Amino acid sequence: MKFTKLFRTFKEGFINFRRNGWLSVAAISIITISLYIIGFTVLIGLTANMVLKNIQDKVNIAVYFNMDTEEKSILEIKDNLAAYSEIKSIEYVSKEKALEELVGLSGEDSSIQDALKEIGGNPLLASLVINANKSDQYETISKAIDGSTFKEKIDHIDYSRNKSTIDELNGITRLVKKAGIFLGIIFIFLAILITFNTIRMTMYSHKKEFEIMRLVGASNVYVEMPFIFEGIFYGVFSAITAGVLILITAKYISQISRGDTMSFYLSNFWLVLGIIIVMGIMTGVISSLIAIRKYLKT
Repeated sequence: MKFTKLFRTFKEGFINFRRNGWLSVAAISIITISLYIIGFTVLIGLTANMVLKNIQDKVNIAVYFNMDTEEKSILEIKDNLAAYSEIKSIEYVSKEKALEELVGLSGEDSSIQDALKEIGGNPLLASLVINANKSDQYETISKAIDGSTFKEKIDHIDYSRNKSTIDELNGITRLVKKAGIFLGIIFIFLAILITFNTIRMTMYSHKKEFEIMRLVGASNVYVEMPFIFEGIFYGVFSAITAGVLILITAKYISQISRGDTMSFYLSNFWLVLGIIIVMGIMTGVISSLIAIRKYLKT
């Protein structure tokens, strides 16, 4: 019996949605724009996070040791630092490996080769290259090493050179998060407001039917459910349309930039579409409930 009533209200909600004609088209169009902006903001956020993560993986600090520091001692320090929760990875670079990398980078530049011959030895220092879990943890790691018991064995810490890059990275990360939250709140509010007015217009156009249902003793839930389902239809149809538009946008941007935007979007398609659909359904349900409560009071 309950399933029959639920199916009936679902059917009535779809009939209302279909009968509204151009009103439904107008509502879906406006909600689609809002959800499109929300979805595109999510896509930009995911892209920004991917770019920032790639930059973060390339940022590191290097701890250079004195010439007389033995390799065994450096490896022991490496094991101690590996226990730090802030450190993601730590790599030991010997003097020989550092020299090999320098020669490899120099390529056909004979000036470096000549300088090394003139020195007559390996002037480079052994080091530990450290990657942090988060970009804002590098300063903490640097201060901890600078105040450690093995400080005297350290020649210098190559952190100040990367500090500006790290600080800029942290600033961009905070800005992206704040902008995403701010835009999300604005467009969610607009979507709820638009859907609320649309449902109110639908209820007003069915005013007589609404009053008859109440007079014959229909329960409030039975009266409300068709309009709730109608709001869900608005949200779902709008979300699917917005998802298609974002797909087209991603393809267009990918063609212009010759980047990997399209494959990145496709790999996150269900996540973005899922967020948009949930937002659409929530927008429809919340707007319907507000419109119904406000109508029942009048």
